[in-house]
Amino acid sequence: MVEPGHPARRCGAVAAFAAALAVSVAACGDATPVAPLPVRPPAPASTGTAAAGPTTPAASPPPTTGAPTVRRPRAALPAPSRTPAARTPSVSPTALPSACLGAVRYDLVLAETELTLIRSLCFAPGAVLRIIGIGPGEVTVDRQDLVSRSYEAGVVDIRFLRAGTVAVTIPQADAAHTISVVVV
Repeated sequence: MVEPGHPARRCGAVAAFAAALAVSVAACGDATPVAPLPVRPPAPASTGTAAAGPTTPAASPPPTTGAPTVRRPRAALPAPSRTPAARTPSVSPTALPSACLGAVRYDLVLAETELTLIRSLCFAPGAVLRIIGIGPGEVTVDRQDLVSRSYEAGVVDIRFLRAGTVAVTIPQADAAHTISVVVV
């Protein structure tokens, strides 16, 4: 009887596994020959000193069976230039002046803002002027056709719909302050 860790017992197990593998591969029924893929040998590690052992010879590519594989060359990509290409800035008809804020929400907190310091604002269509801390019906605009207004809980939202100039009048401390809003 063979002991459990004996080499003969391990060889028998390996042989049984190899036979089962051969039977399962043969059962696939594929008659085309199989060739291994070419593999590059690992690059030798360079440590700056000479290696103290025998070097392995470079592996030759494995023999192939059947028709040779034809590889197409890669399309040549243009070489990157060393100098950046001069680009002309694109000018669109909707380009905003540098002082305009764009289509943003601009919060104006009346408790913290001195309205005499704000005389005009510049926005893009779609921008919202949010006035916080005011009662209903106190804020007025001179061009109703250019804006959409809403009020809720002490907050007035004025959305600017189209290009034009709108005068927004806000009462504060016994005076009415007018802010000219230019929409471009």
